[in-house]
Amino acid sequence: MSQSNLSQSNLSQSDMSTAIPADASLNLRGTPCPINFVRTKLKLEQMNPGQVLEVWLDPGEPIEQVPDSLRMEDYVVESIDDRGDFFALRVRRP
Repeated sequence: MSQSNLSQSNLSQSDMSTAIPADASLNLRGTPCPINFVRTKLKLEQMNPGQVLEVWLDPGEPIEQVPDSLRMEDYVVESIDDRGDFFALRVRRP
């Protein structure tokens, strides 16, 4: 087994999803609800099906509301990574 295959085989599914670069990113720290959801959805609508968007959200209401709202709109939330003072949400356009 090659070194890269060995490294990937030791990663969990969520680790692998964050190890692969997102197709686009959006920094919405400091953006209130529901504007952060609207901006996320508009960005996703500009992307091709299957592409991944990484969105940076504040703790509290943004990270509590945006993922659920995206799921209700049939987007696939792949991971939510707590980075200390913000969260990195990875969402795939269906």
